[in-house]
Amino acid sequence: LAPFGIKGAIWYQGEANRLDGALYEQKMHALIKGWRTVWGQGDFPFYYVQLAPFIYRGAEPTMLAHLWEAQTKVLKFKNTGMAVTTDIATVKNIHPPNKQDVGKRLALWALAKDYGKNELVYSGPIFKSAKIDGNGIWLEFNHTGEGLKSSDGKPLTWFTIAGTDGKFVSAKAEIHGNKVHVSSDNVANPTDVRFAWDQTAEPNFVNSAGLPASPFRTGK
Repeated sequence: LAPFGIKGAIWYQGEANRLDGALYEQKMHALIKGWRTVWGQGDFPFYYVQLAPFIYRGAEPTMLAHLWEAQTKVLKFKNTGMAVTTDIATVKNIHPPNKQDVGKRLALWALAKDYGKNELVYSGPIFKSAKIDGNGIWLEFNHTGEGLKSSDGKPLTWFTIAGTDGKFVSAKAEIHGNKVHVSSDNVANPTDVRFAWDQTAEPNFVNSAGLPASPFRTGK
């Protein structure tokens, strides 16, 4: 296609790279930089789709979470955007049929970043920082819109917490404005939090626009 003119690129990642883990970030960096170099039209937009939850049989349950983490880190590259799909998956079908919402979420990035629709909330919550406070951990996020919420009105799901022993257990996560407080009666001195850190995770944590939060962990 080069050197024909290009407005931007959309990348829907397939399953072949699901084992890449942290290496995926560098592969995407190379891809994006390579395309921009070949076209010679500057840092044109590059928007991509997060892999959806799926039961990879025989796989380590956190394998996909490491790829999600790498995909999220790609956002630090200029003019990139990511459509999160944890809430529109079919964990027993590797090809989720709901592509309409995938397209709408990609379009939100383009409308906000490239077509002047500055008022749009174009991303779900992205983990920003964590602060340990007694027996709990406070989490802050970017892209909160007008506030955080549960998509189904029920308690937030897929949050886990660990202490110094590194053993993660199910946690209670409560929304306070634009922050989330995570704790567990079984962890007296927490050190880290994980969210949706499992290949089957379909959490209910969203912002005011109904866009889902991206999986993350606070430590390594």
